[in-house]
Amino acid sequence: MTTENKLKILNDPIYGFITIPSTFLYDLIEHPYFQRLRRIKQMGLSSLVYPGAEHTRFHHALGCMHMMQKAIQVLRSKEVAISKEEEEAVYIAILLHDIGHGPFSHAMEHSIVEDIQHEEISLLFMNALNEEFQGKLSLAIQIFTGDYHRKFLIQLISSQMDMDRMDYLKRDSFYSGVAEGNINSERLIQMINVHNDLLVVEEKGIYSVEKFLVARRLMYWQCYLHKTSVGAELLLSKILKRAKQLTLEGVHLPASDSLKYFLKNSVSKETFNADALLHFSLLDDADIITALKNWQFHNDEVLSYLSSAIVNRKLFHVKLVSKADFNSELNTYKTLCKDSLHVGESSLDYFVFGDKLKNQAYDLKAEPIRIFTKSKEIIDVLDASDQYNLKALSEPVYKYFICYPKSLYKVDKI
Repeated sequence: MTTENKLKILNDPIYGFITIPSTFLYDLIEHPYFQRLRRIKQMGLSSLVYPGAEHTRFHHALGCMHMMQKAIQVLRSKEVAISKEEEEAVYIAILLHDIGHGPFSHAMEHSIVEDIQHEEISLLFMNALNEEFQGKLSLAIQIFTGDYHRKFLIQLISSQMDMDRMDYLKRDSFYSGVAEGNINSERLIQMINVHNDLLVVEEKGIYSVEKFLVARRLMYWQCYLHKTSVGAELLLSKILKRAKQLTLEGVHLPASDSLKYFLKNSVSKETFNADALLHFSLLDDADIITALKNWQFHNDEVLSYLSSAIVNRKLFHVKLVSKADFNSELNTYKTLCKDSLHVGESSLDYFVFGDKLKNQAYDLKAEPIRIFTKSKEIIDVLDASDQYNLKALSEPVYKYFICYPKSLYKVDKI
């Protein structure tokens, strides 16, 4: 009698071969909750700007697990004691850290679900899986929530230089083609160590850390906070809000059962029950894209106009403005929209809207990146570095912008 081989080897374009280290991790990867990540893009609508950015959260999660395997191997070689149970738990925690992302996650978080972040949904999934697998995820959940007594294991999952960032910077740089975001994750991992239960980077790795922080800043401006990508994401958020408003008013909208559930119900942290989790687990990019393709022909002019803008990449113009001019510019374009496109007062917020972008590569209020010197001192990377511009990376930079239909841009230029 033959049994299934669960110790698979996968081929990854970034790292080469990735191994699945245990049969239980294989079972988690095979679970429908995790397989759903194959159908969710890692970078949301960024492919509208960078056509190669079509990789999925499934790719990313496996890459994070691979990075964690390398980190555990390095730490053990430096005589850091890590039990087999702890090892498997950190693999589980990093593998599932993004399982709570929905399709076009950030647009979802600000439209059809309320006051609940993807990390909180990830925890709900982990708890459900823990019940299904009879407590096998208990230690992983402790580490994920920061409740475990060994702090360096928590820092490998979530910190300013964790395995999540190690993978997404390298992977997103590769697929988007933005070379400035590429980091030497292999060297960074070789330089980590543990001192007094804290994750540290050996002094000779400081230049790799500096490059990591600079790369993170550049990736945020060029990819994650690219004004066209952010404008498209806000546009999608407006579409979903309009769809929810119409649904609650009794208007029929073609949509999958899972998407209809979130359009018909107010789902927040307090009401995110087992039923909501089940529907969320069946929701992916295909539900949203199919809905947009249908909604572009709906008789509601707002919904059809906005949906068509995403489907056919007729995106809104995104104009950077100063903080001081933000409100006046917003009102100016609302007036233009009302006069030129004959948009009613109640619908103006769907056509003219704005927000601010924040880029902060290193957060002074968060857990620091600690450099372990040859004299066995622990120093914050900002104090250890001789690069003066590194301190500037800890200062948040804000950019304000306004989105409006490109036809208004032409009117404005006349």
